[in-house]
Amino acid sequence: MADNDILAELEELQRASLAELESAQDEPGLQAWRVANMGRSAPVMQVFSRLPQFPKELRPKIGQQANQVKVALEAAFAQKSEEIRQAELARSLQSDRLDITLPGRRPVYGRYSVQTLIMREIYRVFGDMGFQVYRSPDVEEDETNFTLLNIPPHHPARDMQDTFHTTEPGVILRTHTSPGQIRAMREYAPEPIRVMLPGMCYRYEQIDARHEAQFYQVELLAVDKGITFGNLKATLDDFARRMFGSSVQTRLRPDYFPFTEPSAEMDIECFVCGGKGCVVCKNSGWLEILGCGMVHPVVLQNGGYDPREWSGFAAGLGPERVSMLRYRIDDIRNFWSSDVRFLEQF
Repeated sequence: MADNDILAELEELQRASLAELESAQDEPGLQAWRVANMGRSAPVMQVFSRLPQFPKELRPKIGQQANQVKVALEAAFAQKSEEIRQAELARSLQSDRLDITLPGRRPVYGRYSVQTLIMREIYRVFGDMGFQVYRSPDVEEDETNFTLLNIPPHHPARDMQDTFHTTEPGVILRTHTSPGQIRAMREYAPEPIRVMLPGMCYRYEQIDARHEAQFYQVELLAVDKGITFGNLKATLDDFARRMFGSSVQTRLRPDYFPFTEPSAEMDIECFVCGGKGCVVCKNSGWLEILGCGMVHPVVLQNGGYDPREWSGFAAGLGPERVSMLRYRIDDIRNFWSSDVRFLEQF
C-alpha cells in the first residue's frame, strides 16, 4: 500500500467517524459510537496494529497521522458528551418541576449516652445542695489510692479491689474515686469543703452482666466543723427523692469501708414492686444504690484536717447502677457496646 493510500484512508476514517458522531443524540448512542470508533477493534486502532507491515521509512509518518486522528476523535467525543449532558439537563429542568413547598428531610441528630444524662442529673441534684465538681486523675499513686485512705500495705481490704498496675512502680489505675478526697482536702484545708468527685474507675474483674473492668463513680465529700451522721442521712435522703421520686423510701445498713467510720450502705425501696419483692430486688423489696459513712479520723488527718475539730461525711455511688435501676437495664455491658439501638432508647 502506498504512502498516500494509507494517509488518505486515515483522513477518510476521521471524516466518517466525525460525521457519525454528529448523529448521536443520547448517551447510549454516544457510547455505541465510542466503542465502534475508539475501541480496540476500531479501524484507527487497527492501523497501529498494522504498523509493522509498512515499510520502515513510512512507519513514523503513518503513526503520527494515526495518532492525530485518534486525538481528534477523543476531543470530538468529549465535546459531544458535554453537549448531550447539557441537553439532558435542560430537558430535565423543563419537564421536572421542583416543589419547594415540600418539607425537607429531617436531619439525623446524635444522642447523649444514658450515662451522660444520668451524670448530668447527679451533678444538678448535688449542685443544688452546694456541692462543686472536683476532678482528680485516673492514674494514681498507690499511696493516694490506698495508704492515705487508711488502707496500708497488706491490709485485707486491698483484696476487695483487683488493681491494674503500670510498669512504673507504685503507679496504678485508680480503683475508686476516693483518692480525690485526699487531693481535695489537701488543696482546700483548713477550709470547709463540699465537693463531688466524678470519674472513671478501673478494676481487674471478670466481665459479666453485672461487672465491668471500667465504670463510672461519683464520690461525695463534705468536711466542716460539727458535721454529723444525721447530715449525711439527710443529704442522701434528699438525693434519693430527687432522683427516684418524692415518695421513695430509704434505709441505711451497717457496713465496712476502711476510710469511713461508721460506714453504711444505702438502699431504696424497690420502685418496681413497691417493696413487696420481685426479681429486680431479689425478693428483698430493697435496692442498694451507694456506700457511705463518716470520714475516718486518719483520713481527715492525712488530708490536713485536725479530726478533733473537723468532721465530714463521704458517699460513693455508681451512675451505671442508677441507670440500670431506673431504666431496668439488665446488662452493664450495654453501656460499652456502642449499639445504636440501645442508645436510641434514651
